[in-house]
Amino acid sequence: MNIVPLVRVENLTKYFPIRSGILQRKVGDVKAVDDVSFDIRPGETLGMVGESGCGKTTVGRTILRIYHPTSGEIYFDGTPLSSLKNSRLRQMRRRMQMVFQDPFASLNPRLTAGDIVGEPLDIHALARGAEKQKRVAELFELVGLSKAFIKRYPHEFSGGQRQRIGLARALALTPEFIVCDEPIAALDVSIQAQIVNLMQELQKELRLTYLFIAHDLSMVKHISDRVLVMYVGKIMELTSRERLYESPLHPYTKALLSAVPIPDPVYEMRRKRIILSGDLPSPAQPPGGCRFHTRCLFAEQRCTLTEPPLREVRPDHLVACHFA
Repeated sequence: MNIVPLVRVENLTKYFPIRSGILQRKVGDVKAVDDVSFDIRPGETLGMVGESGCGKTTVGRTILRIYHPTSGEIYFDGTPLSSLKNSRLRQMRRRMQMVFQDPFASLNPRLTAGDIVGEPLDIHALARGAEKQKRVAELFELVGLSKAFIKRYPHEFSGGQRQRIGLARALALTPEFIVCDEPIAALDVSIQAQIVNLMQELQKELRLTYLFIAHDLSMVKHISDRVLVMYVGKIMELTSRERLYESPLHPYTKALLSAVPIPDPVYEMRRKRIILSGDLPSPAQPPGGCRFHTRCLFAEQRCTLTEPPLREVRPDHLVACHFA
């Protein structure tokens, strides 16, 4: 049975211009995201992983139209977002929200926690006065915060509490889709599991769909239904969580997974760690052919000349490698 995706990304490209000199002439582009296509199904969590600078956050922000795409199209519930302007885009934005990475920088220090959570209700004119205060109190309870905290300022909260405030703000407009941009990266390890468990509970209760961007592969395994692996603006592999962790096909995915510690000392001593040589290429000057060939242990001349297409090598298992 074919499931109609809630979010569909087709040939998405986002370049940032590089300018130089007194006249700030354009001298090149940072190719942050380069021709990527995927979909996110209703109610699922799509995990997105990769090294810093591979374009994960740019994909998330471009889907929400925080960034305007250089080319390509994003469909939300069948509607192309590039065609939406002003009030229609504003209406669509109520259905899509974001939880930011840094809970210390993403909250306005001049507003109380209640004002931060209630701000979306003001912007979209959904509630005023007592009705707004009631909704804010409900949102605080929903994310596990006491109503007594409503009048406090962000500096009075811990990192985990601030991220709960950010989550409450994202939920204020009852969205269907949330981009979670490394929501646990800045938190203590003891708090990370609490936030992820809360997100899973909210997903079941409110029927949410997540794009979960992260570095932590073990946490992505815990929360995701499918996992997308990115490298220098390109998709390397996309498949179900179970298949990716049990039988990865792309050399880059294998290298990433080999770095994840396993709580079994006997198995840890036996398994071979894959160490990648060299540094991550610059997205301003990405290598030709396969983006990964400069660090790949199996690269051949074909890899330097021809870019491998993202193809389905097994049912629902896409890989961009000539030899997969």
